[in-house]
Amino acid sequence: MPKTEYLQGALDLLILKTLALGPNHGWGIQQRIHRVSREALTVSQGSLYPALHRLETAGLLASEMAMSENNRKARIYTLTTAGRKRLASEAEDWREFALAIRRLLQTG
Repeated sequence: MPKTEYLQGALDLLILKTLALGPNHGWGIQQRIHRVSREALTVSQGSLYPALHRLETAGLLASEMAMSENNRKARIYTLTTAGRKRLASEAEDWREFALAIRRLLQTG
């Protein structure tokens, strides 16, 4: 299975985790995920921006137009209180899921 299929299921979690580190714009979120994953994960704009919109509509993110670090107007996203709660819940679910997969892969 291509990595992109794994990524699609984890995209919301990756966005929430990235924004827990501080406000960021879409390109910055995309680059941080790529950099922190040691270039193993690449999020396309076609996946990222609909996910950001969906998370904002759900009340997990807030956004505002502001100047980016390179003096361009950009939509800056921040995590809401509800987003922090969802991050904690989803992170725990993924830890349990990863542990279950690891156990299955290690069985003889």
